[in-house]
Amino acid sequence: MNKRLLLALVLSFLVLSFYGYLMPKDSMAKESNNSKSSIVKETSKVKNDAPSAPKTKVVTSSKESISQAIVTPKIISSVAKVETKKYTLTFDNLGRVNSVILKEKKYKTENNKPLNLINENTIKPFEVRFKDEKLNNLAFSTNYSVSSKSIDATKEPQTITLEQNLGNKKLIKIVKFYPDGHYDLKVDSKGLNFFITPGFRPTVDKSRYLVVRGVIVRDSKGVITTLESGDVKEVQSFNDTTVISDTDRYYATIFYKKSGVFSSTVAPAGIKGYEKDPISFVSVNSNIDLSGYIGPKEWKLFSALDKKLDDVIEFGWFTFLAKPFFKVMLSIYHFVGNWGWAIVLFTLLVKIVLFPLSYKGLMSMQKLKDLAPKMKELREKYGKDPAKMNQQMMALYKKHGANPMGGCLPMLLQIPIFFALYRVLLNADELQGAPWIGWITDLSRQDPYYILPILMGVTMFLQQKITPNTMTDPMQQKIFQWLPVLMTFFFLTFPSGLVLYWLVNNILTIAQQYYINSAYERYKLKMKASNKRSES
Repeated sequence: MNKRLLLALVLSFLVLSFYGYLMPKDSMAKESNNSKSSIVKETSKVKNDAPSAPKTKVVTSSKESISQAIVTPKIISSVAKVETKKYTLTFDNLGRVNSVILKEKKYKTENNKPLNLINENTIKPFEVRFKDEKLNNLAFSTNYSVSSKSIDATKEPQTITLEQNLGNKKLIKIVKFYPDGHYDLKVDSKGLNFFITPGFRPTVDKSRYLVVRGVIVRDSKGVITTLESGDVKEVQSFNDTTVISDTDRYYATIFYKKSGVFSSTVAPAGIKGYEKDPISFVSVNSNIDLSGYIGPKEWKLFSALDKKLDDVIEFGWFTFLAKPFFKVMLSIYHFVGNWGWAIVLFTLLVKIVLFPLSYKGLMSMQKLKDLAPKMKELREKYGKDPAKMNQQMMALYKKHGANPMGGCLPMLLQIPIFFALYRVLLNADELQGAPWIGWITDLSRQDPYYILPILMGVTMFLQQKITPNTMTDPMQQKIFQWLPVLMTFFFLTFPSGLVLYWLVNNILTIAQQYYINSAYERYKLKMKASNKRSES
């Protein structure tokens, strides 16, 4: 029973990880050009001498109307630059964030170049859409004026104003940037109704892992709605929003209110390559006052800015466990100053907490191993009478103090713990660029020399050798014997932080098993001596 459970656990992990690694939602989603709830209309060409505007289409649903731009600009130029400690940001002539280049050394492309979070082919932060189609066309063909071509907010907050003339109306964006990268945004249209977006999720992470990519909405009661690729078939409205974020594995674009609520909508992005991905907008009547952020999902920064932003850091199905685990791991990191050792110590802590249950379970497995021959005899003798066989089996277990389910509980507890840690080590931005020792210079990337995966496979093999085995099915035995090889191959491309956790867990399990094996030998000698005394 215990081996079957362990086998099921490992195989479930392999299936889940294999599915997540090779079948990401981005690549699975096929283009969907039409929606029963949508009416698509192509707009006219640019009418004046301003840079060519994107073609647009109007999407109408039963809830909201959003003019959605298909981003195919011909001439877009940068008109203003903003410097903070976190990034260099530029605005384009249509009043949108044109680029966000991160300054920290750990944020690099695969070619070791500075990382730009804004994909020029997606919908950009601060883009405005009007419900009125003619006004929308005018807005996408009219340049903004800026109060300053360059501001420096690296030491203290600085403000920039962007203004667009729309006939007898004006759209004014006032943005106050802070050194840590967050900003305050005021938008006034003098009576016009419009939508504004924090921007499509950053698409710089090209990994194929099954991580949360989409839109996260938090309401005033703390209820979280997560909308991923394929989840949004038509426009959805949220009238009680406190935080809305277009999020990826490590990065996010966010609008939030420090107090109060705002109305938001989530719609299919309709962007080439991301046809089924959602994008968020804020619905505005005349004017709005928001705060926002573009950049890495840093727990410490989010907690300092607004506790509500913690919910943007999404760890998937096991978030309820992953978040407290991450907080503990973060505390250990602050103590030791190294994420690799923080992973090692956290794994040790988990083993210590679970040891009492593991001890009982593994001792029970030892007893079951010794009883295996007698259990086989009972199956052969009473195989045609299941009721009688079960009765004799229970009597055998009771006589020798064995519990067939004794080893299941610690294994069952380890399933959510493992998957929660798996999500933490896969999603935590803090591990990006974090070194451990020697050749491991980035725990978020694979081991360049495959040393950790090979050691993990070796320790898994050794663990199998010293762990009691009650399997009788030859096929199960063969599958189980090949698991170390399969796991080694599979972990070759996994983040080294995750492989480190598994390796340390194996080493600690081996040490724990040696201790329990020794304790069981002492237990058998004690029982043997006790039986001799009772016989005499």
